[in-house]
Amino acid sequence: MKKVVSGILALSLSASMLAACSSDKASSGQATNVGKDGRVQLTALITKHPLTEDVSKMKWLQDVEKKAGVDIKWQQVTADWGQKKGTLLASGDIPDLIIGPNAVTDADYVQYNGLFEDLSKDMKSLPNVEKMFTEHPETKQIATQLDGNIYGLPKYQRFWPATATRMFINQKWLDKLGLKMPTNWDELYNVLVAFKKDDPNGNGQQDEIPMDFAPPGTISGFFEPTMLLGSEGITLTDASGNGYFVENGKVKNFVTDDRFKKLVEFLHKCYAAGLINKEVFTQDYTKFQSVARGSGDAAKVGFTWGWEVTDRFGNQLAPQYTSMPQIKESADSTAKLSWSYDYNGLNYGANMITMSAKTQNKAAALKFINALYDTKVSMQVLFGSLGTNIADNGDGSYKVLPPADSKMDPGTWKWTSTWADNGPMYISDNLKLTLGTDMQSVGKQTEPLAPVLNAVDKSKDVFPGMFIKYSKDDNSKLSLNDTNLNTLVLAKYSQWITKGGIENDWNTYLNNVKKAGLEDNLKIMQKYYDKYMSSQK
Repeated sequence: MKKVVSGILALSLSASMLAACSSDKASSGQATNVGKDGRVQLTALITKHPLTEDVSKMKWLQDVEKKAGVDIKWQQVTADWGQKKGTLLASGDIPDLIIGPNAVTDADYVQYNGLFEDLSKDMKSLPNVEKMFTEHPETKQIATQLDGNIYGLPKYQRFWPATATRMFINQKWLDKLGLKMPTNWDELYNVLVAFKKDDPNGNGQQDEIPMDFAPPGTISGFFEPTMLLGSEGITLTDASGNGYFVENGKVKNFVTDDRFKKLVEFLHKCYAAGLINKEVFTQDYTKFQSVARGSGDAAKVGFTWGWEVTDRFGNQLAPQYTSMPQIKESADSTAKLSWSYDYNGLNYGANMITMSAKTQNKAAALKFINALYDTKVSMQVLFGSLGTNIADNGDGSYKVLPPADSKMDPGTWKWTSTWADNGPMYISDNLKLTLGTDMQSVGKQTEPLAPVLNAVDKSKDVFPGMFIKYSKDDNSKLSLNDTNLNTLVLAKYSQWITKGGIENDWNTYLNNVKKAGLEDNLKIMQKYYDKYMSSQK
């Protein structure tokens, strides 16, 4: 019996010593999980675009992992991250790294305090990030919480225009039917009716979809008909995902605005007449894109919103379409026209990469993070691998190449072959890079919107949400209220467009929105908006 007890004690002591050694290594930053090739094993989760291929196929990423001395086991999420995230974070067992735009939010850092590494303590290991902070101090502002901690690192990608969304119409159909480009909602309705009835694609079938828009995940986003709120003088900011906007220095929300009500009534009129895609609220983004690409030379969609003409319609059909200026609500409307001002949201991003506070391979994880912010690597994060996606001109300059797959348009190729806009990066202002044809095209297609975009008063009509940090309590309240509001409003939005009834429901709906906490959110946001604007004077 004594021998057995002695053996157990010896084993316990050995296990304790091993555990202590392992703990010492982890706390000192030494790798505790090294593969046969000498590379440190890490785990990472990435939230990526539905088009994006398996990350293991990306040569630039393989090169970065190898150079950083890490071998990453990837978990890739393309859908339902909002639902999956809660379970993962609540478990406390998260990957070493989580990557993706706001995959983990400021509110998550508050709710799951202690789960994420405070990277402000690790800046000596992140010289590329420090360089970004120095050259663009606003990026440090985006990253830094009110207590000075940094849990998520931002991005800066420099090249993007003032808006993400352009409005497209099939010019070939207009010409064939002898129609003029619409200049207001009534004219648009009449054009859409003709698109439905008069077989403009010439295939002898009534298969045209007069209007289509992206499946909404929030009350408003890119490529949504809420762009037409600009017809009534509302300036959206980064597409105003939860409905918030600023008008003459006052923070508002369009979901309770009569101008929103008027737009929904117009959209229902279109839907009831069969002018809007019947699957608009059920299709995913991939279907939204594929439908617009038609079949051969026969286009399917007449009027829609999108990023760029080849991205939206594919190479073959793109020449049929033209981008439009903003239209008026009615022929006699005197409202100042506006659009969605998205420059900050397009060129900056918050919480692009976070690190677990419990990683046993801290030094290796930091080395990999730092590598992503190298300008040459960041260029590949955004546009793809050198050799296939980008040409090295040999003189310190680079050029984005046409798609290696000739059947793909440049935008689809980018989103398919690399992390694109969803990755952490720093595109230095000193980088000499000739953009691809799609980005050059975006500038030309934005020209019809230039008058309204140039007229946006950035000091009074743009909400600077990218640069505002809220307190713990305010962040929690905003997040909870927004979740309730978005669920309520989005359900009503789809119901009213497809079935009608907004006139009868409106007053009850306003009371429900009030109960969901909108007024509290507006007060909080106004306070922070005023403070931020005062700091800029």
